Amino acid sequence: MMKKRTILVTGGAGYIGSHTAILLIEAGYDIIIFDNFSNSSRKSVKRVEKIVNQPIIIVEGDIRNKNDLEKVFQSHTIHAVIHFAGLKAVGESVEKPLKYYDNNVYGTLNLCEVMAKNSCKTIIFSSSAAIYGDPASTPISEHFPTSATNPYGRSKLFIEEILKDLYLSDNEWKIVLLRYFNPIGAHPSGTIGEDPSGIPNNLMPFISQTAIGKREYLSVFGDDYDTADGTGVRDYIHVVDLAQGHVKALEKIDSFKEVIEINLGTGEGYSVLDVVKAFEKVTGVKVPYKIEPRRAGDIASCYADVSYAKQVLDWESTKTLEEMCADTWYWQKQNPQGYKSH
Repeated sequence: MMKKRTILVTGGAGYIGSHTAILLIEAGYDIIIFDNFSNSSRKSVKRVEKIVNQPIIIVEGDIRNKNDLEKVFQSHTIHAVIHFAGLKAVGESVEKPLKYYDNNVYGTLNLCEVMAKNSCKTIIFSSSAAIYGDPASTPISEHFPTSATNPYGRSKLFIEEILKDLYLSDNEWKIVLLRYFNPIGAHPSGTIGEDPSGIPNNLMPFISQTAIGKREYLSVFGDDYDTADGTGVRDYIHVVDLAQGHVKALEKIDSFKEVIEINLGTGEGYSVLDVVKAFEKVTGVKVPYKIEPRRAGDIASCYADVSYAKQVLDWESTKTLEEMCADTWYWQKQNPQGYKSH
């Protein structure tokens, strides 16, 4: 019998990390979650353990601390790393750029150095559609020019460039850069989901928190964009579909002969008001909203060309916007205060 491969999941207690952890275990991998819990909850890991019905090794540590990382690699044989750990709020990155470069870029440098020292040279990196900046057209394919409109996006772009340079210096590395569009939804069990601290930066938790009465109204930032209804258009992807993309990347990574960049999205663009209407239709709950000024760093329209993911990963999204709304609402109703509810 083949020995299970052990995957280190940095930021594995977070929103996307916790959903990916479930699918990795269901696919037969052993995992170790490495997280500093600055923007995530230990409860999410406890709930993942319930869903998969087995204990998970959790290491509390910071990617900026080499000793924390060294300990993990010295006490376990790690075959590959899925690297989610990072700060992700666009607005905060504009106010605190150094914090983002320190955490995201410096933390990744540390991680790669420790990986190389311990002969682990396989990494799947959690990148973002933010690296396309304000695209000249849509849908966005992987060979579009890259740029960034905020420090968060720039930190992701810097890391992509660093990882490409690393591969050029040493072809033993296996590197996949997964460029996410807009993950929403929750595990269908309603036990884990997105639980942002403070006022949500992302649309879907803002909608669901408004629907449940935690917020008075949804702020819609800008209704004067060059889109069908004036509100921003994005490619919303169910977090479980997104997580499945990581499992597929892990299955295929050994066959890739270069650094591979892959968009993970649905290929469909929906406006803010489209999402509000879909949510109201599925839940029967009205979502009051107010039009506010545009936010710095936001763009009009952003959705993916997803043909390459299908070609190289044999992966495509399966869940509809209605399903994304239904799963979000189920999670929010079970957990009105997020992980603090129980």
